[in-house]
Amino acid sequence: MTTQTTPDSAGPDSAGPEPGTEIAGSVVLPARREDIVLRTEDGLALVGELASPLDGPPVATLVCLHPLPTHGGFMDSHILRKAAARLPALARIAVLRFNTRGTSSPRGTSEGAFDGAVAERHDVAAAMDFVAQRSLPAPWLLGWSFGTELALKYGPRHPIAGAILLSPPLHRTTPEELAAWAGRGVPLVAIIPELDDYLRPAEAGERFAAVPHAELVAVEGGKHLWVGEKQTRRVLDEIVARLNPAALPLPTVWQG
Repeated sequence: MTTQTTPDSAGPDSAGPEPGTEIAGSVVLPARREDIVLRTEDGLALVGELASPLDGPPVATLVCLHPLPTHGGFMDSHILRKAAARLPALARIAVLRFNTRGTSSPRGTSEGAFDGAVAERHDVAAAMDFVAQRSLPAPWLLGWSFGTELALKYGPRHPIAGAILLSPPLHRTTPEELAAWAGRGVPLVAIIPELDDYLRPAEAGERFAAVPHAELVAVEGGKHLWVGEKQTRRVLDEIVARLNPAALPLPTVWQG
C-alpha cells in the first residue's frame, strides 16, 4: 500500500508581503507549508509540498501534475508554484505539488526514473493516498502538458472531484482512455491556448468530442507555457471558478 512519511517540516508561513503589494510574479502569500515525502507502492520516495490555508481548513484541494520533466517540467513550474503561493490565502484551496519519479527541483529529487507516463501511475496513486490520509476535501487534479496525460490516464482510478487540463497535448493518452471519462460524470475542464504548440482549440474540439460533458475553454492569445502575469491570472481564475467560485474575483493587491 502507498504510504506517506512524516513531513520533513511543517509550520505556518505568516510572513506575507506588505499590504498594498501587487500580487504578481514571485510574491508568496501566507500559508501553512509542509515539505512532504510520498512513498509509492513500488517503493520510491517522491518529494513534495503541501500548502494549506492558515486560518482554517481548505474548501478544496488541488493536486498538481507537472509538465514533462525531460523538458524542464517539475513541481516548481511557474503556474503550479504560483498556485501554491497564492490560492491557499486567496481562495482557501490546499495545493499539493510533488516531483514525479526521477524529477528534481529545489525541494529535492524524487527517486526512480522517468517512465513516459507508465510507472508514473504509482506517483498519481501516492498523491491521492496522501489526500485520503489527510482527509483533504474535494480533490481536483490539475495537469499541465505532460501532467494532463497522467490526469487523463489515471484520474478515473481515483475518487476525484474533477480534473483541469492545462495545455493538453494528447500525445500519450489513447482514444480509449479519453473516452473512459464519458461515463464518469466527473467534471473535466480543458484550458486550451489559442496559440498552443501542440493542440489548438479547433482540434481540441474534435479530440474531446468523445467526452460530451467536457468543458473546453479556449484562451485568446494563450500559449503553451502561459508566460506573463495576464496569462497566469487567467489560469488561476479558471481554477478557482471550479474549486471555490465564491472567492472570485481574486484580488490583484494584497491587503494583509
